[in-house]
Amino acid sequence: MLAARVIQEQGVHVEGINFFTGFCVEGHTHAIRRRDVDKQKRNNALWVAEQLGIKLHIVDVIEEYKDVVLNPKHGYGQHLNPCLDCKIFMVNKAAAWAWAEENGFDFIITGEVIGQRPKSQRRETMPIVARESGADDRLLRPLCAKNLPETLPEREGWVDRSRLYDFHGRNRKPQIELAKQFGFTEYSQPAGGCCFLTDANYSKKLADLWRSRGSRDYELDDIMLLKVGRHLRPRPHFKVIVGREEGENHYLSGYKHQFVTLNTTSHPGPTALVDGENLDASDLTLAARIVARYSQGRDAPEVTVEAGYPGGDAMTLKIAPLASPELDPAWHV
Repeated sequence: MLAARVIQEQGVHVEGINFFTGFCVEGHTHAIRRRDVDKQKRNNALWVAEQLGIKLHIVDVIEEYKDVVLNPKHGYGQHLNPCLDCKIFMVNKAAAWAWAEENGFDFIITGEVIGQRPKSQRRETMPIVARESGADDRLLRPLCAKNLPETLPEREGWVDRSRLYDFHGRNRKPQIELAKQFGFTEYSQPAGGCCFLTDANYSKKLADLWRSRGSRDYELDDIMLLKVGRHLRPRPHFKVIVGREEGENHYLSGYKHQFVTLNTTSHPGPTALVDGENLDASDLTLAARIVARYSQGRDAPEVTVEAGYPGGDAMTLKIAPLASPELDPAWHV
């Protein structure tokens, strides 16, 4: 938002590009959870474009992005975040789009700040992004440009370098002050990631998914489900995804045609999915006991659980809820 406005202030026409990878944080879980019902639901890229008065192009890169996640040339950050490769990928895509004959843009801007991110926004890695993306010196970072060599837009006089900034480090106070100067009173969290791959718990679930399948791959439904519910793997060949509140229960119910679905019928309780193959009766019983443990019948001698199968068949189990000591902490993914 700030980088775009800085360039707009110099009379330059700016348009936005938002790449949808499937791993975006904002909007997804808030839209699902009932407890977040009062929170404003919005696509932040669209909302920012509206504040700036610019056109926004939303580009689905889910399939192309897989190679970035699975085979990052520059490796991962603290978790499963391929931040440097991600930045290179997106700037490359922006460069290819911007300089296509039908668009004819002259340069690319990003909101990067030297030292703001430990993986992709270091002084030594920022030139790598420009070089390996193919953008070279057509990539301008308005918020920290004075800490970097001049770029083509500056040398050509398309932008005035003296009106750019020298922000650096993790402190967001200069950005917040600039936002006030521009009259921005509302904006996304100025610190923290916007990608689930930077989240320790999410990365742990993704790594568990790969181990269980013996393959480092994923589909959109896989990565969406990792954002929802309580994930427990009581046995190596299956896991149980248990809804934590009403909104998540409704969301999980939408997968009843793909997974075995468990619901308690004798007591209020969660909706759960059983993700695994070659399930036998003992597996299903254990999964049902786990679901019963998270229902309001957790202290009852018996809870009725209905198991629905993707083909439409169903069966009813009357089982004792799993007792607290039996719920192994190691099962939590």
